[in-house]
Amino acid sequence: MALIETGLIWVAYAVCLGILALIAGVFVFIYQKPAERTISVTIVSFITVFALLATVLLMPVDIALTSSTTSRKMGAKKDWATPDAVDNIIYQLKIVYYTLYSLDAVLCLLVIPFTYFWVEEYDEVATEEGTQTIGARIWGAFKYTIAFLFLVIALFLVGFFVPVAKKARDEHRDLDYFKDLLTENHGERALTFSIGILITIGTVLYCLYTAPGLALLPLTLIKSAPRISAPQLAASTSSQLAQNRERQRQLEGRNAGRQGGLEARDRRELEALVREERTLVRRERLAAERQGEGHNILVRIWMKLGAIFRPVELLAGLLLALIALFVFASMLITCIDKIKNSVCKASCGYLLGATQIFQPINWLMTLTSKIFPIDYVLFLLLTLLFFASTVVGLATIGIRFLWLILFRLRLYKSTPQAMLMASALLTLMVLALNYSLAMIVAPQYATFGPQTFCDRPSHHPDEQPDCSHHRNAVKPCSERADNPVSHLVCTPSVVSTFLNRITVNFPFLGVVDFWAQFAFLGIFIIVFIVMLFRVPKLDEREMDDDLREEEEEGLLGATGRRFGATWQDITGRVKGVKRADYGAVNGSGDAAADRGTMDHGEEAPVRA
Repeated sequence: MALIETGLIWVAYAVCLGILALIAGVFVFIYQKPAERTISVTIVSFITVFALLATVLLMPVDIALTSSTTSRKMGAKKDWATPDAVDNIIYQLKIVYYTLYSLDAVLCLLVIPFTYFWVEEYDEVATEEGTQTIGARIWGAFKYTIAFLFLVIALFLVGFFVPVAKKARDEHRDLDYFKDLLTENHGERALTFSIGILITIGTVLYCLYTAPGLALLPLTLIKSAPRISAPQLAASTSSQLAQNRERQRQLEGRNAGRQGGLEARDRRELEALVREERTLVRRERLAAERQGEGHNILVRIWMKLGAIFRPVELLAGLLLALIALFVFASMLITCIDKIKNSVCKASCGYLLGATQIFQPINWLMTLTSKIFPIDYVLFLLLTLLFFASTVVGLATIGIRFLWLILFRLRLYKSTPQAMLMASALLTLMVLALNYSLAMIVAPQYATFGPQTFCDRPSHHPDEQPDCSHHRNAVKPCSERADNPVSHLVCTPSVVSTFLNRITVNFPFLGVVDFWAQFAFLGIFIIVFIVMLFRVPKLDEREMDDDLREEEEEGLLGATGRRFGATWQDITGRVKGVKRADYGAVNGSGDAAADRGTMDHGEEAPVRA
């Protein structure tokens, strides 16, 4: 029975890994620039995103396995859950956790930097001439990666020799779990310190990117419907373009044969008309693309379905906005609870022995964990919400160093360097998310899940009390339980033990991680309130021709009614547009069209 139960839990994790592989593949595919895809960048980005998601989604498996050793109704260990069996489950989980954490650290600190410099070392001309070999590229990339290798070695050496904090244990000698968390194993301490440093760095990025992204994601969906439909845009743009070209023809005709060319006033007007014509041509091309011109039938069907489901998008945005506020309230409650009721405050990183204030997400996750895999599905959705928010934050803010934008993460237009930098930042932020989910969002669920114990005296020190006739004495497990019997029954999850070990052994890291949650909440609520009254501008960039086309997409929000635009996109028909065909005589408009469609942003010449 025990083998079947634990086996089913691992099978659920395997299914989840398949879903995560699909998510990682879609993420890499839709953000990479097709013309610059390389095998090395694709593989490294995919493995990195897959590994970091697998690390976070191991938490519900951890909770389910440790909770499976106890009988929830009786508050006692199951017959098969001998100390050796429990230790075996914990040992398996530790191996998986340490493997994934180590993989995340190696990918972030070594593999991604090496791949980045490998891409930077590529010289197309030198490769074609045969002066640059693969060995030369490897050595060039390795030279710059040596600094990161020294950083990894320094982190492990510091973690190996740094003394652990014993103040918490000395002040709270009666708390056995403090003694268990203060490790004396130098190898485990080195890994704990290294991951703790990465979590702390990631927490800063988590506040700067995930918090705004969590506010922007639902509001972007709510405001995603265009104010003017693609057919309406095409018709109005065609009308404006005809008027523009006719006015150019009039100016040129009026000044034909005039010595000295155009008058100064007419020249200025013509130059303005030529610039406007370029913009209108780009807008016309954009409208044609949004109507599916030049695409196959499947793409056109997909565009129609997108228009049909815009109301669903609006409802999804409203739902996500409510969920985001729900998460905000839950995190704030936990932070207040830790400040008021932490057993040792800053000396152990605000470790909370037991939740004292009702917290809704914690209660919901603990309740659903009684029926696996309902809690797994909810946790997966919650994790994907934070992950999507992080990606939205990266796409909106850009990859920056202080105020300088280094790279932009854009759909189908991200360079290999941008993909690698985004993967490294995502790794750090998801490690911080792992801390936030376990310690702030759902602390009780992440520690003991639905485990209970029988709060009655036992006749012998190693004997579990019987609550078969005293069901009222069955209580939820907590680290602050007064009855020593709880330690015989309650088994904390491996992830909570690992994260608590970081905060207790290195309390300065725990203090930074904890107070950073208030910064996260503050940034979230500020961005949420501001964006309620301002449409997010994710695609308006003025860096090159491609970005100017995206800027034209922002012109879709000119005037009109959103739902009317949606209906016109579905039907493909337009109402209320008056076409201006005046002056287009004997193909003169065609001549202007030939001149104006020197598109892709080239400057059309102005004839004097």
